[in-house]
Amino acid sequence: MSQYGIHDASPDIIVADNGEILRKLNANTISDAAKADEVEHKMTLGEAFRTHKKAIFWSMALSGALIMEGYDVVVIGSFYGQPNFTKRFGIVAPGTATGYAIPAAWQSGLSNGSSAGGIIGLLINGWAADRYGPKIVMMTSIVALTCFIFIPVFAQSLTTLVIGEVLCGIPWGVFQTLTTAYASEVCPIQLRGYLTAYVNLCWGVGILLSSGVVTATLNINSDWSWRLPFVVQWVWVIPLFLIVFFSPPSPWWLVRRGRLDDAEHAVRRLTNPEYVSSDDVKNTIAMMIHTNELETQAQAGTTYIQCFTKTDRRRTEIVMMTFAMQLLSGENLIGQGVQFLQSAGVGTQLSFDLNMVLNSMFIIGTIVSWGLLTRFGRRTLYTAGMACMAVVLFIIGGLGFISSTNATMTVGGLLIALNFIYNCTLGPLCYTIIGEVSSTRLRQKSIALSRISYQIMNIICGIIVPRMINTTAWNWGAKSGLFWGGSALLSTLYCLLRLPETKNRSYGELDLLFENKVPAWRFKSTTVDQFAMHHDGATEKGIDSKEDIKHLD
Repeated sequence: MSQYGIHDASPDIIVADNGEILRKLNANTISDAAKADEVEHKMTLGEAFRTHKKAIFWSMALSGALIMEGYDVVVIGSFYGQPNFTKRFGIVAPGTATGYAIPAAWQSGLSNGSSAGGIIGLLINGWAADRYGPKIVMMTSIVALTCFIFIPVFAQSLTTLVIGEVLCGIPWGVFQTLTTAYASEVCPIQLRGYLTAYVNLCWGVGILLSSGVVTATLNINSDWSWRLPFVVQWVWVIPLFLIVFFSPPSPWWLVRRGRLDDAEHAVRRLTNPEYVSSDDVKNTIAMMIHTNELETQAQAGTTYIQCFTKTDRRRTEIVMMTFAMQLLSGENLIGQGVQFLQSAGVGTQLSFDLNMVLNSMFIIGTIVSWGLLTRFGRRTLYTAGMACMAVVLFIIGGLGFISSTNATMTVGGLLIALNFIYNCTLGPLCYTIIGEVSSTRLRQKSIALSRISYQIMNIICGIIVPRMINTTAWNWGAKSGLFWGGSALLSTLYCLLRLPETKNRSYGELDLLFENKVPAWRFKSTTVDQFAMHHDGATEKGIDSKEDIKHLD
């Protein structure tokens, strides 16, 4: 028997009700886990900051990979209104701001290239990260990306650019999963929401940098006006590789691999020894073991198939819809900001200037979301944000029928407001929700699947949105707000029915809430004791509802 009470002898292996074989923990391990859980729940925000300064640093540093991805993914969309790029690769289009336009079919190919590559990268990462560890996969992806960047920099045709986008999308897919999973695993409950939401801020920094670089190179009268933004991607390759190399591994991954001593060492590297004793570290590892055993009891295995069976099916549905709804909310119009503004009648220079303001909302909005997170739950913020976006989109769509300078400028202002609402609510909360709803054993794969759902929606939007706003295609302009307003309204209804409240819940508590099929709207009012496993009735499953739950298995 190990010091954590995991029995290896066959008499200690029992058969669960679902026929699965699980390893039984002794009373001391459960007691230690309960102590760690109690300490974490009672910890204040200030105490969490003091004890986990190192974890905060490493989480924020690794999330910097999303700055790179946010920059890379959005920069290609900014070129659709860039004069030198459209002259180099576009066709003559009288009436447009530059006199040239990239055909809608090629816009779809360029926009969807990184999404297609991202799906490949996400699928690879979901398997490779569990097998080889997140650090190895992340460093390999950075090296691969360094090579792939050469393709768009020296591209001579749209075909080559599409190939470059697909190949670059593979490592970007890896970044999307690993950074969110790491942020959700290395910090206590009090910090989890802030650090996972910080991922959105990193996206915003990358997008803002992209806007700034593209705007700065706008007046270069040569192909380097669009090549230089690609070149800038090499700047952060070496710093990012060093950050990943020296960062502590996730203790949750080490526990799942049975490397308990290494997990202890990782926890020590992530916490402040002045406030966290050796016993505290051992209790934390015991809590991870206990949570892992709870999930193994509910369902063994860590393959993609497990994500769609038993209690994990519901969790997978929620995380996939949460990410897909980022685009169903109408956010995709923001990604096409320059072209959308130009199609609404805004001039070239002003459209790029407004795009800078538009993208700054990613940073401002995320900072505001941190304040909202202290007062409101995830479900409340996400649902309210979706409803507000639906209203703004309907207004934008209505203004599309008015041909005047005031209406055009109002559309620009409302687009900025739309992005602000998105980045106060949906944008940052999405990463928090997918990190908390997914089970710890399947987190890499669940986040990968959620991001794949986003990429699939991104491909669909990449096909229809350029046609909606392209003057050579459907030419809806601002009227497209009506379509996405309806989409956001339906998404609001889904949130009310299916999105659970995960604030202030440990992963063990969430496991039991999902195992007992608690409705989304009753997550907040349900009391859970994950360590009360030896009593009759409802508490035998570790759950006790304030609302007389009738649906326990």
